[in-house]
Amino acid sequence: MAFVTSEELLATLVPIAVYWIYSGMYVMFESRFEKYKLHSKKEEEEKNLVSRKEVFKAVLCHQVMSIAINLFTYAVTREKDGEASPKKSLTLLLLAKQLVIAMVVIDTWSFFVHWYLHQNKFLYKHLHVPHHRLVVPYSFGGQYMHPIEGFLDTMGGTLAVLLSGMSPRIAMFFSSFTILKLVDDHCGMKLPGNPFYLFFNNNSAYHDVHHQLYGTKYNFSVYFDIWDRILGTYMPYSLEKRPDGGLEVRRANQEHKKD
Repeated sequence: MAFVTSEELLATLVPIAVYWIYSGMYVMFESRFEKYKLHSKKEEEEKNLVSRKEVFKAVLCHQVMSIAINLFTYAVTREKDGEASPKKSLTLLLLAKQLVIAMVVIDTWSFFVHWYLHQNKFLYKHLHVPHHRLVVPYSFGGQYMHPIEGFLDTMGGTLAVLLSGMSPRIAMFFSSFTILKLVDDHCGMKLPGNPFYLFFNNNSAYHDVHHQLYGTKYNFSVYFDIWDRILGTYMPYSLEKRPDGGLEVRRANQEHKKD
């Protein structure tokens, strides 16, 4: 039995390719999209505590670990289920069910892991602080995190695939979509017609609030804002034009200013 099948390999590697292609597009054109940026280049240079080069290297390390975890998981679960087990025909109803389950699993897992990393001062200081060195987020910084947090992050996606019963082929598309959402949430821009702004309340502006000092205990959610609203960690915001060009995310709810 092969350690990994071609579909499993694609399900593991394609999302990583999507990460760099999509984030690379933002980097390539960011100088032309100044009027859509949530922060100026000057702000990035003054506020961020880590260089883009360091972020790039750390993300590569995270992805190497992610590849190893995913390939190992595929190998173990395939051997357990057995290659000769009958396959269910994929209907639209089954596909929709798998996608909903996977999104709920990731949203719930990511929210509570992320939320607890902020609640526990020791874990925040030693595990989660690296990600918040990016006060001004940018596209390929989404996977910049401590290796242990990176492991937990990868496990969320792995659990979503396993619990939803996705095949490697469907997992490839779902994971790629999740990556697109992650990159977009950290892109630091609001481009006109961006579908993530049309279909999700959680978007780059929503997550930008979380990266600011006043918002680090708010807006944890990935897909849906239900957990933020239930636990009182939802912070509304507004987008205003900056006098020097570009956009600025501001707290819409004044009661949070005392936090």
